[in-house]
Amino acid sequence: QVQLVESGGGLVQAGGSLILSCTHSGRTFSAYAMGWFRQAPGKEREFVAAITRSAGIYTDSVKGRFTISRDNAKNTVFLQMNSLEPEDTAVYYCASRPLLIASMNRYDYPYWGQGTQVTVSS
Repeated sequence: QVQLVESGGGLVQAGGSLILSCTHSGRTFSAYAMGWFRQAPGKEREFVAAITRSAGIYTDSVKGRFTISRDNAKNTVFLQMNSLEPEDTAVYYCASRPLLIASMNRYDYPYWGQGTQVTVSS
């Protein structure tokens, strides 16, 4: 069973930056596509970014501000978030699927972390 553990959330002012990390427990991490999703209060969980070997895909609202990357030697995926806006406030979830095809659909990911809170103040 794959376990995912996120870290790096917190409180930041608008315009600031945060980096989220997610550690994957699987022995074949490099064979998994990884994704980040977020859920704001009262809203559906939405796609943020995903990565296969090295190429990332992003939702339009974060393009140019967020960067997803991975370190296969450390079984870790990162989400660098710059120019944060109050609208980015949400619980951020790491997700994983045992297939090197990135997806924007949350139902394609069988493994999820517990989430980490990101709060952006105006």
